[in-house]
Amino acid sequence: MEFKHVDDEMEFRVSPYQFEPTRSTLGDTDDSGTDSSESSSDDDAELRPVEEWCSCGHCENMPTDRENVCCKQFPLCMEKMEPNTLKCVTHHEAFRVNCLNTDVLELAFYDYLDIHGHIGDEEPVHELYRHIGYRRFVRWIWHRLGKRNRKVLPSCVVNSIRQAFPSQEYCGFKYPRDY
Repeated sequence: MEFKHVDDEMEFRVSPYQFEPTRSTLGDTDDSGTDSSESSSDDDAELRPVEEWCSCGHCENMPTDRENVCCKQFPLCMEKMEPNTLKCVTHHEAFRVNCLNTDVLELAFYDYLDIHGHIGDEEPVHELYRHIGYRRFVRWIWHRLGKRNRKVLPSCVVNSIRQAFPSQEYCGFKYPRDY
């Protein structure tokens, strides 16, 4: 607020938005501390050895360091493993039945079609089953994430599903903003 005297009258001048927060310039430049920059720098970074980050003994190095996570790094996975004292979540019967069984994945695919509509007939079956397998794992561990919310899956889980439903090429983990 500013006051000016004009011919013995007081003029009241309002400056709207003077206390509004300003936009950070971080969004306009390189986001050196955010996930989007990690996605670009992960490809160039040297990957840590599997022994350094895997506790279950079934993980393999993934293309980016952000994907190099073990099932034992997730408390919810540990809860699933504790009652059976399993070394890896991929040894859990529920994982094998829900994420690798083609009959279960086929039924889950029909549910997927009901929600998302028809997809092209040229879609390879293994790619569909892999996608549904990942979705079933997320549903089993985290229940529901909501639209555009994603989690990096444990390396052992991704590799187990990839071994069951192989492909010539894989896209790896991407956040929705990476598309």
